[in-house]
Amino acid sequence: MKLYVIKIANEGDRLSGVLKEALADLEVEIVDNEFAFKDLLETGKFQNARLLFAVSLDKTGISLEAFKLLKYLSLPDCSMQGSVGGVIIDGMGELYTKDLARRITFEANLAGCTFPGKPLVEATANLSNFKVLAGLWNVDLKDAYVKACEALADKILNFEEETVEYPSILMIHASSRKTSNSLCLWSKVAKHLEGKSDIQEVSIRNGEIWDCRGCKYETCVHFGENSSCFYGGVMVEKVYPAIKKCDILVLVCPNYNDAVSANIMAFINRLTSIFRTTDFSKKKIYALVVSGYSGGDIVAQQIIGAINMNKNFTLPGGFALIETANAPGDIEKIPGIDERTREFADKILRKK
Repeated sequence: MKLYVIKIANEGDRLSGVLKEALADLEVEIVDNEFAFKDLLETGKFQNARLLFAVSLDKTGISLEAFKLLKYLSLPDCSMQGSVGGVIIDGMGELYTKDLARRITFEANLAGCTFPGKPLVEATANLSNFKVLAGLWNVDLKDAYVKACEALADKILNFEEETVEYPSILMIHASSRKTSNSLCLWSKVAKHLEGKSDIQEVSIRNGEIWDCRGCKYETCVHFGENSSCFYGGVMVEKVYPAIKKCDILVLVCPNYNDAVSANIMAFINRLTSIFRTTDFSKKKIYALVVSGYSGGDIVAQQIIGAINMNKNFTLPGGFALIETANAPGDIEKIPGIDERTREFADKILRKK
């Protein structure tokens, strides 16, 4: 199977050398200029394909070519339906690598590209972020970087999305049903899922969830091995069993100051305990994001970083339904909202 490498780098820089070494034994087509990318995009070659986005950044974190890539990915006629992707970002500083990775993933995902769990390899200037892997693999930092790229390419090429006939869906929220546009949006989606899936809804409102206290690694693993956590509570009693059971996790996320709410963030942080002992790679993440004014893209990217890139959930193509609604009930007034929620439910059931 061919791996398309959408490459933004200069020959002779670190990224080019690493890619040459890591992908040496694979069938690869390097796409390293705007015209080749446009041609492959327009001829449908990036549909049902295996894609690796590889970008080198300077110390400023700004790449005009990367911004051109984001522009093309965000065009309405950009389609990457059926494709599987991953991202490598090589930086000359300690900042900006993850920011660009999340933006590329977000735009490609909106275009239909699926990303396996942990689809990112990032290299900061001194490669210090590879210290743990280098120790585990008993290699130096550069070799750890190469091995991580090899593993990512292998993951992209061998990924197979599983479709469950009658999926178990866990919906997590922290909103009030009386006033929440977000929950109203979910109810519209859920009615198209009824009878076709097993839906469990869990509320984590009103102080029912404590945020992570940052236990030592050994302590966290100990609790995780027992499907527990230092703080206990609703996470241990309801959420952990439901997470282990579910095929699909749906987060209902109103935009709070351009971020998920405190309770949703606490939920994400508290997943660390069972994440250390449970494989989430076969589970999928979807999100409903509602903003009062704007910024839904920022919240969606936060979820990508936390749940897909960190916690290893699969990010299916078109994972987020992003809407804007301010006053209670405004979600009902959005033109075409019923059709969009039906289409989103079909995505969750992988009917389109």
